[in-house]
Amino acid sequence: MLARRLLVLASLLLPGALHAEGTPAEKTGFASRLTIYLAKGPPDACGPGCDRWIAIEGDIDQDAAPRIRRFLAGVKDTQRPIYLYSPGGNVEQSYVIGRLLRSRKAIARVGRTIATACAAGTQVDAACLKIKTAGGEVEAELTTYHAMCNSACGYLLLGATSREVAPDAALAVHNSRLVLAFHGHPPPAAVAEYRQRRMARADRDRTAFIAAMGISRELDDLIRTVKFENLHMLTRAELYRFGIDTRSLAETAWKLEKEARPFVRKFAMLKKENGASFRPMEWRLSCEGGKRVPLTFAVEIDETAVGKSTILVTADAAPEKRAEGSALRAGKYEVWRGSIDPDMVKAILASRSLHVRETTLISDDKADITKFDIELTGLTSVWPQLAASCAAATPAPKSPWPAVPRPNVGVTLPAAPSP
Repeated sequence: MLARRLLVLASLLLPGALHAEGTPAEKTGFASRLTIYLAKGPPDACGPGCDRWIAIEGDIDQDAAPRIRRFLAGVKDTQRPIYLYSPGGNVEQSYVIGRLLRSRKAIARVGRTIATACAAGTQVDAACLKIKTAGGEVEAELTTYHAMCNSACGYLLLGATSREVAPDAALAVHNSRLVLAFHGHPPPAAVAEYRQRRMARADRDRTAFIAAMGISRELDDLIRTVKFENLHMLTRAELYRFGIDTRSLAETAWKLEKEARPFVRKFAMLKKENGASFRPMEWRLSCEGGKRVPLTFAVEIDETAVGKSTILVTADAAPEKRAEGSALRAGKYEVWRGSIDPDMVKAILASRSLHVRETTLISDDKADITKFDIELTGLTSVWPQLAASCAAATPAPKSPWPAVPRPNVGVTLPAAPSP
């Protein structure tokens, strides 16, 4: 009897699709078909020595995989990074694309490509999509700020062999929804039975895909608990623990903030030596005061610390020059505010990274020393923009530390204490 009911149902069923996609509001601003194109930006736009990348963006439609396969077959440079920006879509297609990226040993990151030939805010209109799909390289800018790879898009990212999610970008997951269409009016019991079988198969397919990509079973367990109507944004600790982004230090690019007192900033998440938790931090360079440039560093306090931290900063182009001092505590955070002279500024702009040493007293006779490097690539591009913004800025009283929503950071840094 069961076989007969399923046979009748199959004759009434149009091809169904498994979807993992965002809500209509979340899909606003995305093309209805997955789009892939070559992009070219300013020097170091996609990392040190990288100014060209592949953009994959939009909704993952039911014909996306063959289109992506044909495009990538014509791109011989497998080291060109791929930036993903998508609300999700067809799950089966995402598995095919993910496996294609794995066979290519692709480098994939979450980021939004903004074509400079398109008017601001119209990246998905017909004219802009025509530019992106015309062939050749598209002049563009790249940003990770509020970029997203949600739902089925995550399976594309998992397929890559190198995966990065910046602290101000988002990778969000949830369970899938099965979309079925029928001719006629099949029995409700048969429909329910068929749906249950398809969802069970979908669960097996997802489990197998995640395992084949070398990702922890914990991710699959988490996805099963998140309803389709919801989204769970993976934390930095989850990204690390699941094996998705295993960097101990994840950073954003330097970004200009045009406040009353303009500044450039960078966010970073640093893994603690013991365990898989991460400490959020922010770096900031502000308008010059006299001949010196204010430099600010804020970081979440390590719960094991019993005293203030001292900070020592050097640049690799001139290691003899340094900025140092003690941090001031403000709630859960420590904020160090100093100023650097023109020679230190020149050294920073000529360097690839800042070398940071943080010394924290953890007991009467013991100190914990943490060393890490902060990437300076891209700072030279936004520095002239800061200078221009500072010149145009209207003098204003000191503003409080701005609270900017940042996916995967999960904190709002406090107002900087007065020196």
